[in-house]
Amino acid sequence: MGRPRDAGSQTGPGLPPDAEAEPEADHEAVARTILLDALTGQARSRSELRAKLAKKHVPDDLAERLLDRFEEVGLVDDQAFAHAWVQSRQPGKGLARRALAQELRRKGVDDEVARTALDEVDPADEEQAARELVRRKLRTTARLERDVAVRRLTGMLARKGYPAGLCFRVVREELERAGHETDDLLDGSA
Repeated sequence: MGRPRDAGSQTGPGLPPDAEAEPEADHEAVARTILLDALTGQARSRSELRAKLAKKHVPDDLAERLLDRFEEVGLVDDQAFAHAWVQSRQPGKGLARRALAQELRRKGVDDEVARTALDEVDPADEEQAARELVRRKLRTTARLERDVAVRRLTGMLARKGYPAGLCFRVVREELERAGHETDDLLDGSA
């Protein structure tokens, strides 16, 4: 036979005796802590935060109420999040608008909010980022046959979301700048 339970042990080890008296307040405190911890160090989209709360089994109604409150006080702001994401990832990673849009979609940002943030990307900055990527990669492709280098360079830009026409134009111009013959290159093939 086990030990008899005393009144203080009914809530489980390590929990205060009154934890079951106010479970809603306890759930809310835990959920607030989860949100604040998730927001420490980097901004997150509302969808990402909702997913974190769901993973920790926070009831949906409580999660939505807290997310609404965090939005009211400015701790959750998908528009600001999308803007900051684009401003850091476009120049930092050299990503094109298409790749950034996919990332924002994966983060649960509304398409209209994402479009507004992406409209701030200057096409000239996007092209310059593509050029810088190609220039850096040209150093590592110097010993390759030109056609192989063209495929690798255009493939790299395509994976970063650049449109095909821009990929081929930038690669051709940067190869010319580096002293390669490009007269026989077509706009869509190597």
